[in-house]
Amino acid sequence: MRYIVTGTDGKLGGRVAEDMLKSVEPQDLIFTCPNLAWMNAEKKANWENLGVSVRQGNYDNVNEMTKAFEGGDRIYIVSGVLIGEERVQQHKNVVDAAIAAGVKHITYTSFLGASEPEYAHVYVTPDHTETEKYIRERAAETGVEYNFMRNNLYMENYLTTSVMLALMSDNKWYTTAGEGKATFIPKDDSARVAAALLLGKGEPNTAYNVCDTESISQRDIVALITELSGRQIEYCPVSHEEFFEYLDSMGIPRDTSGDFSKSPVPWCGNDMVTNEASIAEGLMDVKSDAVEKLTGTKPKTAREIAQNYSYIWEKNVTNWKDIK
Repeated sequence: MRYIVTGTDGKLGGRVAEDMLKSVEPQDLIFTCPNLAWMNAEKKANWENLGVSVRQGNYDNVNEMTKAFEGGDRIYIVSGVLIGEERVQQHKNVVDAAIAAGVKHITYTSFLGASEPEYAHVYVTPDHTETEKYIRERAAETGVEYNFMRNNLYMENYLTTSVMLALMSDNKWYTTAGEGKATFIPKDDSARVAAALLLGKGEPNTAYNVCDTESISQRDIVALITELSGRQIEYCPVSHEEFFEYLDSMGIPRDTSGDFSKSPVPWCGNDMVTNEASIAEGLMDVKSDAVEKLTGTKPKTAREIAQNYSYIWEKNVTNWKDIK
């Protein structure tokens, strides 16, 4: 059995890759990324020295991906970074390439609420809804099996970029989350779920909500960061339009086709406003035991991992590219 992990140059795909190395012989692993030039040279060399096959597979190039996936039996597909029709087409491309290469099982990184109409207004959700639909259609045609891991919002974002933006804004933490709570998921725990599903520990053709067991508000996170950093951060819930205006002032474009040259974060305003608002609406406060069920270990809480990102306030980080 050979396993493919896509997006291994990224923070989530890279974690999945390292988790797979704990369970699988390196020669049974294929790691891909959109452009080998983007991958950390030391990491690539280390993987190759171990015996991993490291290949280029750009989501815009079906032929390249089909070749990259050759010899693989099961694949983990991390979702693309764009939002909208272009990303949906990229996802269809990678699914088509995997099936053409003979892959028999697909694990796809989806998003909480992808199958539920009440989440459709959240900016990123429709892409995942359409991708899941396409995978089910191709599965019906070909017999390929699948798992969807519907991740909640990532905890790290609220311990890194949210802290960074607050420090850049006179210690004011702006959000449309209000007093809502969410079961934010740490990326390490999401990656462990991905590895478990890739290894076949899930039920075939099943979706899993990947959430923490801790329900926490952003006001609670602000209090935690204030305690740990010694900096008095003010929690500032605002309206949608006020948050848009704030993000505009920080150089953050409203959609993924905008100019990110001055943006301190890699996300667009529409994404941030609607994600945050979904917390206020109660959509992200979802209980699930999937992490423990699939991996045998409960997910970490905000307090358990917050100190890992103390360098954000200690070094006054001002750009996402400097986040580890």
